[in-house]
Amino acid sequence: MAHIKQQMKRNLTNEKRRLRNASFRSSVKSAMRAVESAVEANDKEKAIEMLRSAHKKLDKGQAKGIYHKNYVGRHKSSLTRMVSGL
Repeated sequence: MAHIKQQMKRNLTNEKRRLRNASFRSSVKSAMRAVESAVEANDKEKAIEMLRSAHKKLDKGQAKGIYHKNYVGRHKSSLTRMVSGL
């Protein structure tokens, strides 16, 4: 445990950010799974709608610095290939 006041404050903000990032990552994974389940169900319209949502969340995660650009590009590409394969 830190004894320096500045470090104690920093630990609190780090914990808040960690929880917020974990929640955001979970929502992104759910969005990607929604695309995959729509593709498995052969529902092209729903898959396209879910794909837009997943792309938006991935881009937002990259802008916030949660994800690396290559991670985002790789997942956007794979999801797009899945949907275009319908």
